[in-house]
Amino acid sequence: MKFGRKKELETTIESGENAIANKEVEGLSQGQIVLRRFLRHRAAVISLSVITGILLFVFSSLDMKIGPFQYRGWWKFGIDDLPELRYGDCPGGTVGCPTISVIPKFLGGNGISLGEHPFGQDDIGRDYFALVMKGTQRSVMVMVVIGLFAATIGTIVGAVAGYFRGTVDNVLMRFTDFIITIPSVVIGSVIGARIGNLGAGVLAVYLGLFAWTGLSRLVRGEFLKLRELEFVDAARVAGASTRRIIFKHILPNAVGVIIVSVTLLLSGAILLETALSYLGFGVVPPDVSLGLLISQYQDAFTTRPWLFWYPGLFIISIALSINFIGDGLRDAFDPRQRRRLSKKDKARAKQITREQAKVE
Repeated sequence: MKFGRKKELETTIESGENAIANKEVEGLSQGQIVLRRFLRHRAAVISLSVITGILLFVFSSLDMKIGPFQYRGWWKFGIDDLPELRYGDCPGGTVGCPTISVIPKFLGGNGISLGEHPFGQDDIGRDYFALVMKGTQRSVMVMVVIGLFAATIGTIVGAVAGYFRGTVDNVLMRFTDFIITIPSVVIGSVIGARIGNLGAGVLAVYLGLFAWTGLSRLVRGEFLKLRELEFVDAARVAGASTRRIIFKHILPNAVGVIIVSVTLLLSGAILLETALSYLGFGVVPPDVSLGLLISQYQDAFTTRPWLFWYPGLFIISIALSINFIGDGLRDAFDPRQRRRLSKKDKARAKQITREQAKVE
Protein backbone atom coordinates (compact mmCIF):
# COMPACT_ATOMS: atom_id res chain seq x y z
CA MET A 1 0.00 0.00 0.00
CA LYS A 2 2.81 2.35 0.93
CA PHE A 3 4.67 1.46 -2.31
CA GLY A 4 1.58 2.26 -4.38
CA ARG A 5 1.20 5.64 -2.68
CA LYS A 6 4.88 6.45 -3.32
CA LYS A 7 4.54 5.48 -6.97
CA GLU A 8 1.45 7.66 -7.32
CA LEU A 9 3.30 10.59 -5.74
CA GLU A 10 6.25 10.19 -8.14
CA THR A 11 3.86 10.11 -11.10
CA THR A 12 2.15 13.28 -9.87
CA ILE A 13 5.50 15.05 -9.45
CA GLU A 14 6.52 13.99 -12.96
CA SER A 15 3.26 15.40 -14.31
CA GLY A 16 4.00 18.68 -12.52
CA GLU A 17 7.49 18.80 -14.08
CA ASN A 18 6.03 18.17 -17.53
CA ALA A 19 3.52 20.93 -16.98
CA ILE A 20 6.29 23.37 -16.06
CA ALA A 21 8.33 22.36 -19.12
CA ASN A 22 5.30 22.74 -21.43
CA LYS A 23 4.50 26.13 -19.91
CA GLU A 24 7.91 27.47 -20.97
CA VAL A 25 7.37 26.66 -24.66
CA GLU A 26 3.76 27.79 -24.77
CA GLY A 27 3.15 30.18 -27.67
CA LEU A 28 6.53 29.49 -29.34
CA SER A 29 6.96 28.30 -32.92
CA GLN A 30 8.62 24.99 -33.71
CA GLY A 31 11.81 26.75 -34.75
CA GLN A 32 11.95 28.72 -31.51
CA ILE A 33 11.40 25.56 -29.46
CA VAL A 34 14.21 23.76 -31.32
CA LEU A 35 16.56 26.73 -30.85
CA ARG A 36 15.77 26.91 -27.14
CA ARG A 37 16.40 23.20 -26.67
CA PHE A 38 19.66 23.38 -28.60
CA LEU A 39 20.94 26.35 -26.59
CA ARG A 40 20.30 24.38 -23.39
CA HIS A 41 22.61 21.59 -24.62
CA ARG A 42 25.83 22.89 -23.10
CA ALA A 43 28.22 20.57 -24.94
CA ALA A 44 26.62 21.40 -28.31
CA VAL A 45 26.81 25.16 -27.73
CA ILE A 46 30.46 24.95 -26.65
CA SER A 47 31.26 22.75 -29.67
CA LEU A 48 29.53 25.21 -32.01
CA SER A 49 31.70 28.00 -30.58
CA VAL A 50 34.83 25.86 -30.95
CA ILE A 51 34.15 24.85 -34.55
CA THR A 52 33.26 28.44 -35.47
CA GLY A 53 36.48 29.70 -33.90
CA ILE A 54 38.54 27.04 -35.69
CA LEU A 55 37.03 27.86 -39.10
CA LEU A 56 37.51 31.61 -38.67
CA PHE A 57 41.07 31.11 -37.45
CA VAL A 58 42.00 28.70 -40.24
CA PHE A 59 40.41 30.45 -43.21
CA SER A 60 41.63 33.91 -42.21
CA SER A 61 45.26 32.90 -41.69
CA LEU A 62 46.47 32.36 -45.28
CA ASP A 63 46.02 34.18 -48.56
CA MET A 64 42.95 33.06 -50.48
CA LYS A 65 41.73 33.68 -54.02
CA ILE A 66 38.10 33.05 -54.96
CA GLY A 67 37.52 34.04 -58.57
CA PRO A 68 38.41 37.72 -58.98
CA PHE A 69 38.47 38.28 -55.22
CA GLN A 70 41.72 37.91 -53.29
CA TYR A 71 42.11 37.95 -49.52
CA ARG A 72 45.36 38.62 -47.71
CA GLY A 73 45.81 36.39 -44.68
CA TRP A 74 47.31 37.58 -41.43
CA TRP A 75 50.04 34.92 -41.30
CA LYS A 76 53.36 35.95 -42.81
CA PHE A 77 54.37 32.62 -44.42
CA GLY A 78 52.74 30.60 -47.18
CA ILE A 79 53.05 26.90 -47.96
CA ASP A 80 55.58 27.60 -50.74
CA ASP A 81 57.89 29.87 -48.72
CA LEU A 82 61.26 28.41 -47.71
CA PRO A 83 62.67 30.28 -44.69
CA GLU A 84 65.93 29.16 -43.12
CA LEU A 85 65.61 25.85 -41.28
CA ARG A 86 66.13 26.19 -37.52
CA TYR A 87 68.41 23.69 -35.82
CA GLY A 88 70.76 25.36 -33.31
CA ASP A 89 68.31 25.82 -30.42
CA CYS A 90 66.28 22.62 -30.89
CA PRO A 91 66.52 19.89 -28.23
CA GLY A 92 68.21 16.57 -28.95
CA GLY A 93 69.82 17.73 -32.17
CA THR A 94 66.50 17.92 -34.02
CA VAL A 95 65.61 20.53 -36.61
CA GLY A 96 62.59 22.73 -37.18
CA CYS A 97 61.23 22.58 -33.60
CA PRO A 98 58.19 24.73 -32.66
CA THR A 99 58.78 28.22 -31.34
CA ILE A 100 55.43 28.57 -29.58
CA SER A 101 55.65 29.22 -25.85
CA VAL A 102 52.68 28.96 -23.48
CA ILE A 103 54.45 29.02 -20.08
CA PRO A 104 54.63 32.51 -18.46
CA LYS A 105 57.98 33.84 -17.31
CA PHE A 106 56.93 33.92 -13.66
CA LEU A 107 56.51 30.13 -13.86
CA GLY A 108 59.99 29.64 -15.29
CA GLY A 109 59.04 29.63 -18.97
CA ASN A 110 59.87 31.91 -21.89
CA GLY A 111 56.60 33.82 -21.77
CA ILE A 112 53.51 33.48 -23.94
CA SER A 113 54.44 33.98 -27.61
CA LEU A 114 54.08 32.38 -31.04
CA GLY A 115 57.61 32.95 -32.26
CA GLU A 116 58.76 32.69 -35.85
CA HIS A 117 57.43 29.16 -36.49
CA PRO A 118 54.87 28.22 -33.79
CA PHE A 119 54.25 24.71 -35.17
CA GLY A 120 57.84 24.19 -36.30
CA GLN A 121 59.18 23.48 -39.79
CA ASP A 122 59.21 20.46 -42.07
CA ASP A 123 62.27 18.75 -43.56
CA ILE A 124 62.99 21.46 -46.13
CA GLY A 125 62.14 24.44 -43.91
CA ARG A 126 58.53 25.20 -44.86
CA ASP A 127 56.50 26.75 -42.05
CA TYR A 128 54.41 23.95 -40.52
CA PHE A 129 51.77 26.36 -39.22
CA ALA A 130 50.99 27.38 -42.80
CA LEU A 131 50.90 23.73 -43.90
CA VAL A 132 48.49 22.79 -41.10
CA MET A 133 46.23 25.75 -41.90
CA LYS A 134 46.17 24.84 -45.59
CA GLY A 135 45.62 21.17 -44.78
CA THR A 136 42.69 22.03 -42.51
CA GLN A 137 41.16 24.18 -45.25
CA ARG A 138 41.38 21.30 -47.71
CA SER A 139 40.00 18.74 -45.26
CA VAL A 140 37.07 20.99 -44.32
CA MET A 141 36.35 21.66 -48.00
CA VAL A 142 36.30 17.92 -48.73
CA MET A 143 34.05 17.37 -45.70
CA VAL A 144 31.53 20.01 -46.80
CA VAL A 145 31.39 18.83 -50.43
CA ILE A 146 30.86 15.22 -49.35
CA GLY A 147 28.12 16.36 -46.98
CA LEU A 148 26.32 18.42 -49.64
CA PHE A 149 26.32 15.65 -52.24
CA ALA A 150 25.38 12.95 -49.72
CA ALA A 151 22.56 15.09 -48.30
CA THR A 152 21.11 15.84 -51.73
CA ILE A 153 21.26 12.30 -53.08
CA GLY A 154 20.24 10.61 -49.84
CA THR A 155 17.25 12.90 -49.32
CA ILE A 156 15.97 12.44 -52.88
CA VAL A 157 16.42 8.66 -52.90
CA GLY A 158 14.89 8.21 -49.44
CA ALA A 159 11.97 10.55 -50.19
CA VAL A 160 11.08 8.86 -53.48
CA ALA A 161 11.40 5.36 -52.02
CA GLY A 162 9.36 6.17 -48.92
CA TYR A 163 6.59 8.00 -50.73
CA PHE A 164 5.98 5.68 -53.69
CA ARG A 165 6.77 2.38 -51.93
CA GLY A 166 6.17 -0.81 -53.94
CA THR A 167 8.51 -1.53 -56.84
CA VAL A 168 10.21 1.87 -56.69
CA ASP A 169 11.01 1.35 -53.01
CA ASN A 170 12.32 -2.19 -53.59
CA VAL A 171 14.60 -1.18 -56.46
CA LEU A 172 16.06 1.86 -54.70
CA MET A 173 16.56 0.11 -51.36
CA ARG A 174 18.18 -2.98 -52.89
CA PHE A 175 20.60 -0.69 -54.72
CA THR A 176 21.23 1.13 -51.43
CA ASP A 177 21.85 -2.18 -49.66
CA PHE A 178 24.36 -3.11 -52.34
CA ILE A 179 26.31 0.12 -51.83
CA ILE A 180 26.21 -0.34 -48.04
CA THR A 181 27.81 -3.80 -48.27
CA ILE A 182 30.97 -2.28 -49.77
CA PRO A 183 33.17 -0.72 -47.04
CA SER A 184 33.57 3.03 -47.47
CA VAL A 185 37.35 2.79 -47.15
CA VAL A 186 37.47 0.32 -50.06
CA ILE A 187 35.29 2.57 -52.24
CA GLY A 188 37.37 5.59 -51.26
CA SER A 189 40.63 3.79 -51.98
CA VAL A 190 39.51 2.83 -55.49
CA ILE A 191 38.24 6.34 -56.20
CA GLY A 192 41.34 7.97 -54.73
CA ALA A 193 43.70 5.73 -56.69
CA ARG A 194 41.93 6.64 -59.93
CA ILE A 195 41.22 10.36 -59.55
CA GLY A 196 43.15 11.48 -56.46
CA ASN A 197 45.59 13.36 -58.69
CA LEU A 198 42.74 15.49 -60.13
CA GLY A 199 42.44 17.51 -56.94
CA ALA A 200 40.67 17.49 -53.60
CA GLY A 201 37.44 18.93 -55.04
CA VAL A 202 36.97 16.17 -57.61
CA LEU A 203 37.83 13.53 -55.00
CA ALA A 204 35.22 14.99 -52.63
CA VAL A 205 32.51 14.92 -55.32
CA TYR A 206 33.10 11.25 -56.09
CA LEU A 207 33.21 10.31 -52.42
CA GLY A 208 29.93 12.17 -51.90
CA LEU A 209 28.31 10.00 -54.58
CA PHE A 210 28.74 6.98 -52.30
CA ALA A 211 28.18 8.52 -48.85
CA TRP A 212 24.39 8.93 -49.00
CA THR A 213 23.20 5.42 -48.14
CA GLY A 214 22.64 5.79 -44.40
CA LEU A 215 20.77 9.06 -44.82
CA SER A 216 18.51 7.63 -47.53
CA ARG A 217 17.31 4.84 -45.24
CA LEU A 218 16.51 7.29 -42.44
CA VAL A 219 14.62 9.61 -44.79
CA ARG A 220 12.71 6.66 -46.25
CA GLY A 221 11.58 5.56 -42.79
CA GLU A 222 10.44 9.08 -41.96
CA PHE A 223 8.50 9.37 -45.25
CA LEU A 224 6.81 6.00 -44.71
CA LYS A 225 5.47 7.35 -41.42
CA LEU A 226 4.57 10.87 -42.55
CA ARG A 227 2.80 9.89 -45.80
CA GLU A 228 0.01 8.25 -43.78
CA LEU A 229 -0.85 11.35 -41.75
CA GLU A 230 -3.92 13.51 -42.26
CA PHE A 231 -2.20 16.60 -43.66
CA VAL A 232 -0.86 14.53 -46.58
CA ASP A 233 -4.36 13.19 -47.32
CA ALA A 234 -5.67 16.75 -47.20
CA ALA A 235 -3.02 17.86 -49.72
CA ARG A 236 -4.00 15.02 -52.07
CA VAL A 237 -7.69 15.92 -51.83
CA ALA A 238 -6.83 19.55 -52.56
CA GLY A 239 -5.21 18.42 -55.82
CA ALA A 240 -1.55 18.96 -54.92
CA SER A 241 0.91 17.28 -57.26
CA THR A 242 3.16 14.47 -56.09
CA ARG A 243 6.20 16.71 -56.31
CA ARG A 244 4.52 19.37 -54.18
CA ILE A 245 3.41 16.85 -51.56
CA ILE A 246 6.93 15.44 -51.27
CA PHE A 247 8.91 18.68 -51.19
CA LYS A 248 6.41 21.17 -49.74
CA HIS A 249 4.46 19.08 -47.24
CA ILE A 250 6.38 15.97 -46.15
CA LEU A 251 10.01 17.07 -46.50
CA PRO A 252 9.77 20.08 -44.12
CA ASN A 253 8.45 17.72 -41.44
CA ALA A 254 11.44 15.39 -41.96
CA VAL A 255 14.05 18.15 -41.90
CA GLY A 256 15.03 17.37 -38.30
CA VAL A 257 16.17 13.84 -39.18
CA ILE A 258 18.01 15.14 -42.24
CA ILE A 259 19.89 17.91 -40.38
CA VAL A 260 20.99 15.60 -37.59
CA SER A 261 22.10 12.86 -39.99
CA VAL A 262 24.03 15.26 -42.23
CA THR A 263 25.77 16.78 -39.21
CA LEU A 264 27.00 13.37 -38.06
CA LEU A 265 27.86 12.47 -41.67
CA LEU A 266 30.24 15.45 -41.82
CA SER A 267 32.21 14.05 -38.91
CA GLY A 268 32.60 10.73 -40.70
CA ALA A 269 33.55 12.52 -43.92
CA ILE A 270 36.57 14.31 -42.47
CA LEU A 271 37.74 11.08 -40.83
CA LEU A 272 37.32 9.23 -44.15
CA GLU A 273 39.37 11.86 -45.99
CA THR A 274 42.05 11.65 -43.29
CA ALA A 275 42.20 7.86 -43.49
CA LEU A 276 42.40 7.84 -47.29
CA SER A 277 45.11 10.51 -47.39
CA TYR A 278 47.07 8.64 -44.72
CA LEU A 279 46.88 5.47 -46.81
CA GLY A 280 47.97 7.36 -49.92
CA PHE A 281 44.61 7.20 -51.74
CA GLY A 282 43.27 10.65 -50.91
CA VAL A 283 44.74 14.09 -51.47
CA VAL A 284 48.14 13.88 -53.16
CA PRO A 285 51.07 16.35 -53.30
CA PRO A 286 51.52 19.19 -54.14
CA ASP A 287 48.10 19.63 -52.49
CA VAL A 288 47.90 19.39 -48.68
CA SER A 289 45.45 17.85 -46.21
CA LEU A 290 45.62 16.88 -42.55
CA GLY A 291 45.76 13.16 -43.34
CA LEU A 292 48.49 13.72 -45.91
CA LEU A 293 50.60 15.66 -43.40
CA ILE A 294 50.39 12.80 -40.90
CA SER A 295 51.24 10.29 -43.62
CA GLN A 296 54.24 12.22 -44.93
CA TYR A 297 55.90 12.53 -41.52
CA GLN A 298 55.00 9.20 -39.92
CA ASP A 299 58.67 8.19 -39.84
CA ALA A 300 59.51 11.24 -37.70
CA PHE A 301 57.14 10.37 -34.86
CA THR A 302 59.85 9.48 -32.35
CA THR A 303 62.18 12.38 -33.13
CA ARG A 304 59.75 15.21 -34.06
CA PRO A 305 56.34 14.32 -32.64
CA TRP A 306 54.99 17.85 -33.15
CA LEU A 307 54.57 16.98 -36.84
CA PHE A 308 51.75 14.68 -35.62
CA TRP A 309 50.40 16.70 -32.72
CA TYR A 310 49.03 19.67 -34.62
CA PRO A 311 47.29 17.92 -37.56
CA GLY A 312 45.90 15.35 -35.11
CA LEU A 313 44.69 18.09 -32.76
CA PHE A 314 42.70 19.78 -35.54
CA ILE A 315 41.22 16.48 -36.76
CA ILE A 316 40.08 15.49 -33.27
CA SER A 317 38.74 18.97 -32.47
CA ILE A 318 36.67 19.21 -35.66
CA ALA A 319 35.31 15.66 -35.48
CA LEU A 320 34.38 15.86 -31.79
CA SER A 321 32.79 19.29 -32.16
CA ILE A 322 30.61 18.13 -35.05
CA ASN A 323 29.57 15.02 -33.11
CA PHE A 324 28.52 17.09 -30.09
CA ILE A 325 26.62 19.51 -32.33
CA GLY A 326 24.84 16.54 -33.89
CA ASP A 327 23.89 15.26 -30.43
CA GLY A 328 22.49 18.67 -29.54
CA LEU A 329 20.48 18.88 -32.76
CA ARG A 330 19.12 15.37 -32.23
CA ASP A 331 17.89 16.26 -28.76
CA ALA A 332 16.49 19.58 -29.98
CA PHE A 333 14.49 18.10 -32.87
CA ASP A 334 13.21 15.09 -30.95
CA PRO A 335 9.87 16.07 -29.33
CA ARG A 336 10.09 13.05 -27.01
CA GLN A 337 13.18 14.44 -25.32
CA ARG A 338 12.40 16.02 -21.96
CA ARG A 339 14.65 18.86 -20.94
CA ARG A 340 16.39 18.63 -17.60
CA LEU A 341 14.63 20.86 -15.13
CA SER A 342 16.62 23.00 -12.75
CA LYS A 343 16.56 22.29 -9.03
CA LYS A 344 14.32 25.31 -8.61
CA ASP A 345 11.77 23.97 -11.10
CA LYS A 346 11.84 20.52 -9.51
CA ALA A 347 11.29 22.01 -6.05
CA ARG A 348 8.39 24.04 -7.41
CA ALA A 349 6.84 20.95 -8.98
CA LYS A 350 7.09 19.07 -5.67
CA GLN A 351 5.56 21.99 -3.81
CA ILE A 352 2.61 22.13 -6.21
CA THR A 353 2.15 18.39 -5.81
CA ARG A 354 2.11 18.60 -2.02
CA GLU A 355 -0.41 21.42 -2.09
CA GLN A 356 -2.67 19.42 -4.39
CA ALA A 357 -2.38 16.40 -2.09
CA LYS A 358 -3.41 18.47 0.91
CA VAL A 359 -6.48 19.80 -0.89
CA GLU A 360 -7.52 16.28 -1.81
